[in-house]
Amino acid sequence: MSQRMMAHESEAAARERAPGPVVGEYHAPRAATARRIVYLWDADYPWDVRTEKICATLTSAGHDVHIVARNRARRPLIERMPEGTVHRMRPWLWAGRRFDVALGFPAFFNPRWRSTLRRVLRSVRPDVLIARDLPLAPAAIGVARRYGVPVVLDMAENYPAMMQMIFDAARHRPTDYLVRNPRAVAAVERHALSRVERVLVVIEEMEQRLRTLGVGAERIDIVSNTPPVARAGGAAAPRARGGDQPLAVVYLGLLEVARGIMELVHAAALLRDRAVPVRFLIIGAGRDRELFTTRAAELGLGESVLSFPGFVPRERALELVAGADVGVLPHHANDMWNTTIPNKLFDYMAAGLPVVTSSAVPCARIVRETEAGMVFASGNVTELADAVQRMMDPAVRERCGTNGRRAVRDEYNWERDTRVLLRSVERAAAARTRAGAG
Repeated sequence: MSQRMMAHESEAAARERAPGPVVGEYHAPRAATARRIVYLWDADYPWDVRTEKICATLTSAGHDVHIVARNRARRPLIERMPEGTVHRMRPWLWAGRRFDVALGFPAFFNPRWRSTLRRVLRSVRPDVLIARDLPLAPAAIGVARRYGVPVVLDMAENYPAMMQMIFDAARHRPTDYLVRNPRAVAAVERHALSRVERVLVVIEEMEQRLRTLGVGAERIDIVSNTPPVARAGGAAAPRARGGDQPLAVVYLGLLEVARGIMELVHAAALLRDRAVPVRFLIIGAGRDRELFTTRAAELGLGESVLSFPGFVPRERALELVAGADVGVLPHHANDMWNTTIPNKLFDYMAAGLPVVTSSAVPCARIVRETEAGMVFASGNVTELADAVQRMMDPAVRERCGTNGRRAVRDEYNWERDTRVLLRSVERAAAARTRAGAG
């Protein structure tokens, strides 16, 4: 039975429980047993969308949530936030800011992270530790074992493939051979997968990959990158365009070669040469941003055709998405993007935007199944430009946008993923209870 079918079947039972408080956008049914949960995040907090989403949901369900985070900004060591209590790495003031930041790098062999995690586990005594992605997973497993705490690995990314993607694009740095070597990361993944209690993944394709690596299906839970259903509620705002107003195409995310941004730049130039009135808005920051802005300047693409506003706070970014006509996902169809799913796909669909996506497997599958947009061959600039040009037809945009919003309301929403998340945490906590009883 698929995880989504199981989520459907568990809804009636979950609805019988009293709902917890709303935490930000998130609202969960009360858990039968309140637990203490630590979520290990390898960067500064705030902010990260998945960390907030998971922790806010667990807090709404009545759990006592604690977030362990890095501290490059030298914020307070402990800070209470709506989604949980944040415990930050202690800064080494004697080292100077630059050296302090370097010595806080999230690597499983870094003793500062182990020390920070031990401090929090001694204080909190959690029932479950959720470790986000691979960099700190072995450290989490080692420290948690000392305290008898089961570990859930939240695999938001295919980390070995992501590292390989950086090397394949020749965008790696000298230090990456040490800390982001794809072979070493794959070995870390094998180590972690064999020692955690459960694994959260974001898409069915990742579940299939883990099963080929020998992880039992009974230990894997799909908790995707979906938005709350309220984002797709009501009627979509009308997008009236005058005859001389260009089609607004938006991309939201990191700016990296393997995310297909160069193809967007070249597609913008191709559509300009065809005299198709289109304006691309590429929102975000990233290690390769200068490559794209330089190439856009070389092609003579001004702000009226292509703009890079840089990093934008998420609330404002979602407003810009909602005001666009088309959402685009140009990611390269490689091992990374064939086994994960970006938040932006569902953000576009919830906002009623038709989607133009590359043939990266999960995005292409969902867009085709829901009829929420068009798919082009990964890396093919002409096909990308053709798909955007077909979106000039308002009837096509209306049909695809309506289908996408319906799919979010009916299936691809956080309320469904909440059921799976709460069940997974309870199963992990129960494993500790059984071990203690034994």
